[in-house]
Amino acid sequence: MSVMVTLELPAKPECLSEFLDVMREALIDTRAYEGCNKVETFVEESTGSVLLVELWETAGHQQTYMEWRMETGLMDAIGGFLSGAPMARTFSIKSDV
Repeated sequence: MSVMVTLELPAKPECLSEFLDVMREALIDTRAYEGCNKVETFVEESTGSVLLVELWETAGHQQTYMEWRMETGLMDAIGGFLSGAPMARTFSIKSDV
């Protein structure tokens, strides 16, 4: 079943531009990852908050991807850019509603 995952990343406003550069590169691999259908990035300029909206073929694909990201150290690499903890949410897509 397809899922939508949102990931809110509260970036430090003074590092937002550099953080977006890092994410721009990282999201190339995300978009190419098996099961990823789409990733869009939204930025709330006033707070520096970055919201990723990801569409995945299944929750399993996204979970495998996140495990890979943890193993490869991306979450550690972006930690210094964040002012708080990332917040992820997974939604089932109900096309019939």
